[in-house]
Amino acid sequence: MAGGASPQKAILYALAANSGIAVAKTAAAMATGSTSMVAEAIHSYADSGNQLLLLLGLHRSKRPPDREHPLGYGKVTYFWSFVVALLLFSIGGLFSLYEGWHKLHGAEPIQSLWIAVLVLLFSMALEVVSLRGCLAEVARERGGRSLWRWVNESRSAELVVVFGEDLAALLGLSAALVFVVLAALTGNPVWDAAGSMVIGGLLVMIALFVAVRIKALLIGRSADPGIVAAIEREIQADPAILELLNALTVQVGPQLMLAAKLRMSPDLSIDEACEAINNLEMHLKQSIPEIGWCFMEPDLRD
Repeated sequence: MAGGASPQKAILYALAANSGIAVAKTAAAMATGSTSMVAEAIHSYADSGNQLLLLLGLHRSKRPPDREHPLGYGKVTYFWSFVVALLLFSIGGLFSLYEGWHKLHGAEPIQSLWIAVLVLLFSMALEVVSLRGCLAEVARERGGRSLWRWVNESRSAELVVVFGEDLAALLGLSAALVFVVLAALTGNPVWDAAGSMVIGGLLVMIALFVAVRIKALLIGRSADPGIVAAIEREIQADPAILELLNALTVQVGPQLMLAAKLRMSPDLSIDEACEAINNLEMHLKQSIPEIGWCFMEPDLRD
């Protein structure tokens, strides 16, 4: 993974936080009767299940290449990340919207406000810890890029999903806190139902955004722009290469495939050109460890 980032570490941070939060929210929802708390509890259980799916995807992606899958199983992580986005959209978002709409027509007053507030503050603290852990791993990968640019360019599906989940959770908790307090202070339980719908809307928007990012990887996306630039520099610096005619990269999980057309120096014999290409491939794999497969073709034109 670029920059030594560890998606597994970020996932484990999120799993530990969401498991504890889910239990706390369930107890608070039962004690207060808050619809916003019910939506938040469901959200946390869904997130915990999502992290288990991401861990499954990471584990399956490490299977070695075989006859049926010569490029390995790296793209398995994209599949499970897309499934997680769908679950966040359906179980988290749509259910919260439904629950809020349903309660608008039969809402009940909030009981034991202090329990709800304490649990929400506790949950926010855990989510902040989880988000900080995720951002620490993101920082290893994004280099000097802005966070927004990294989200749009990253090829690490798991980190994008965990970041999206953590952000959605923190925003949802903040919304739940505001609407639960409003419902208790005004004595109008409609605020609580509205809070559930706002949380659902947030989850739906973030789930759709994450799904679009993962879809690009499922279809087939080039390597990170920084890595592509590094590959081009390494090739053009080789004295045996007169010109890099074309270079194609495809991200396959944590690794990438590189195919390039090269115009070789005319002074080289066939054997010397082959040896130069072999040396270039070895050098590229050593200097850019993300390269898993490398195919070089000498040619006169693209």
